[in-house]
Amino acid sequence: MERSLSLSSVVWSVALFGVLQSCSGVSNTPVPGHEVKSDKQRIMSPDVSDSDIYKLVTGNNSFAFEMYHALAQTSGDGEVFFSPYSISLALAMTWAGARSETESQMAEVLHFDLEQSALHPAFDFLDLALMSRGKGALGQDGDGFRLRVVNSIWGQDGHQFLDSFLDVLAQNYGAGLHLMDFENDPEGCIKVINDWVEAITDDRIKDLIPAGSLDRFTKLVLVNAIYFNAAWAIPFEEYDTGTAEFHTLSGRDMNVEMMHQTTEVDYAEGDGFKAIELPYDGRELSMVLILPNPGSFRKVEQSLNVGSLEALISSMDLAQVRISLPKWEYTSGTIDLENLLSELGMPVAFERGKADFSGIDGMINLFISKVLHKAFISVDEDGTEAAASTTVVMTDGGMSDGGVPDQEKIFRANRSFVYLIRDMETGSILFMGRTTSPLKSRD
Repeated sequence: MERSLSLSSVVWSVALFGVLQSCSGVSNTPVPGHEVKSDKQRIMSPDVSDSDIYKLVTGNNSFAFEMYHALAQTSGDGEVFFSPYSISLALAMTWAGARSETESQMAEVLHFDLEQSALHPAFDFLDLALMSRGKGALGQDGDGFRLRVVNSIWGQDGHQFLDSFLDVLAQNYGAGLHLMDFENDPEGCIKVINDWVEAITDDRIKDLIPAGSLDRFTKLVLVNAIYFNAAWAIPFEEYDTGTAEFHTLSGRDMNVEMMHQTTEVDYAEGDGFKAIELPYDGRELSMVLILPNPGSFRKVEQSLNVGSLEALISSMDLAQVRISLPKWEYTSGTIDLENLLSELGMPVAFERGKADFSGIDGMINLFISKVLHKAFISVDEDGTEAAASTTVVMTDGGMSDGGVPDQEKIFRANRSFVYLIRDMETGSILFMGRTTSPLKSRD
């Protein structure tokens, strides 16, 4: 059954948006106009097996490393930071409408190893679990811990969408459909969506969709926004921070603000690297830092994958570690992931006349014209603030140590390193990147 969406016939769905707000922890998110309400409500206690959650997380993390390597290759010696979880979520909503070869190619690239009927409830379960984290914990700024994961869809007024597609997104992603007028005012629509993302991410992700990215042929825009703000379980003391030399990946030395502390953390050494795991307040999420030995960055970076991460985490032991870690802040530009995703193996989703998203509107006209992503991170003595957003735009076819006792380990991050922010219970990677020249400045 198709649902024809028009401003004259739509019913306000304040209730559905209220569910979205209560799940995300956002109390003042603006409602940008009319939102179509599915007859279905979000499933707040999905019945999902442990094996399905494991398959989902393992698949998402496999995609995370593949995307990391692709972004690292295109970035040369530059910084890399993105949210693989945000990208997976936005494309999972899109996958709900994919059929035939489009569906199978997307599943292979994204490592969606579950059937449609199982994958979306698993995402719902994982999403709700993540949003339950941090009760009573502090944020980097001294306020409460925040982890928001919010989804939304924006459709052309008057275009027909299948009830089954809208139901999947409402039940499993808490996303209602906002009616927009892409045909007559695409730039105005860009501003509305960008303002929504900015509000969800506490003003950290601005101008996600560049001017000119939408046009009169745009029919559907699917958006995920994620925001994270957490204090370290054991903060660094500001009086221990001082200027130190950092060796960049390009070989240039630079002065940075280096934080210091000696404490007990999980620690491991591997072939050419050291690694530590720094928990955030509440000890439900953590940052894992992987520091290659001098001259070994490329070798270690290229060896990273979901299997090596699992082996690393399992090999960690609690140790007294003298830690030196730079402060840094980074905002990526908006990147279009179309070429990277096509090269990874899902080109048909981007091909006019070949893509099959008939599960969205019952027709074979829609294709993905853009997958836009932008991310932000700030790390200091108190903790970490990170945010990211992903937008899928769908158009109509018409990311020598020594001198200390043997029992004390040293982790001196005075050179390029890889890091990731993960949920400790499920193992889900929420953010991932590398620091090659840590600066404390915003775009």
